[in-house]
Amino acid sequence: MKVAVVRETAPGERRVALTPDAVARLSPAGIEVLVKSGAGDGAWFGDSAYAEAGATIVSRDELLAAADVIVTVGKPDADLQQRLRAGQAVFGMLAPLTDPDLAAALAGKGVTAVSLDGLPRTLSRAQGMDALTSQSNVAGYKAVLVGAAAFGRFFPLLITAAGTARPARVLVLGTGVAGLQAIGTARRLGAVVSGYDVRPSSKGEVESLGATFLELKSVASAAGEGGYARELTEEERRAQQAELSGHIAAHDVVITTAQVPGRRPPLLVTEDTVKAMAAGSVIVDMAASPLGGNVAGSVPDEEIVTENGVTVIGAGNLPATVPTAASNAFSRNMTALLLHMTSEGSLAVDPADEIQAGVVISHGGRVVHAGTAALTGGSPPEDVPAGDSTAGDSTGDSDEEGGARVERSD
Repeated sequence: MKVAVVRETAPGERRVALTPDAVARLSPAGIEVLVKSGAGDGAWFGDSAYAEAGATIVSRDELLAAADVIVTVGKPDADLQQRLRAGQAVFGMLAPLTDPDLAAALAGKGVTAVSLDGLPRTLSRAQGMDALTSQSNVAGYKAVLVGAAAFGRFFPLLITAAGTARPARVLVLGTGVAGLQAIGTARRLGAVVSGYDVRPSSKGEVESLGATFLELKSVASAAGEGGYARELTEEERRAQQAELSGHIAAHDVVITTAQVPGRRPPLLVTEDTVKAMAAGSVIVDMAASPLGGNVAGSVPDEEIVTENGVTVIGAGNLPATVPTAASNAFSRNMTALLLHMTSEGSLAVDPADEIQAGVVISHGGRVVHAGTAALTGGSPPEDVPAGDSTAGDSTGDSDEEGGARVERSD
């Protein structure tokens, strides 16, 4: 089976789907790796490194003609979509709940679409394939560095001959994977850190990192089944937002991580809350997207300074700004999934497999993923399990403050 690594073309995207280390792990399974010349340059993996590992460096035309499976980080670009043919497969973070039209188009061409962001995250045997978690770790780390760079003072307590600088007060809203990584990173930089989540069980995780868990008196436990959060009522949501506003205004840097696959992120920081913050404060909205964000007025990939001097940063695609680390992690996830779906040197699609029921979006000319099929106006075939309908956007974490689900960090 020939697996082809394309060069990402999305603006600002520097990651690559497979790194040279993956070649040796895939070869024993009968997988030959083809690499588009220059595919790894953005993450500092040169063609020579791939060639030394045993991959074949080819042109884009050669790659598309020979490939059985094409691996990408994000969605295939328009040219690649057009040139895919029946019988080929494409693996990547395809966000089918955000872009069901792509899933329908791939199904119509007879392409098997496999989206890593649909992985059932509660299966322990799937942890090595969990690209959402690996990329959320990178995003949480970088969000703190972005906030620190925009903040006009120090993060740590500094005692110098010129005087004492108090440590920055940082608040992280949402303590899933990205949130916990943000808390740990801010603590390592010396800030005084607090974290908030609607699940009381998060308290131990937050405190284990040396941070303070913010407890709201107005909201009872929102813990649901399986480590997720239940949806708050409208009354609970208003009470939560009102009490949270006072805490937000008392912090120097606020990082928000709440996202809902395929839906608008919950609004956690209102316009009035931003106006109540002190000049020089910074908010990093990791949920900023075309659908909206956690912060009123945030715009993806833009930095805005409000009239009262608060910097609001729409974080955008943070993992792409740490391309080597993010690519290494993503490559390991992709390799694990490829090996799981390979049998005797060929792609083996098994709808009865729990993992595949979550990640296989289209196969055999049909959209087979239940959640995506509903959005495309159809339904999966009766012999295909519903699978995990949480396949969604690849950006950021999977927490929701006051909404549906908060993924477990264990």
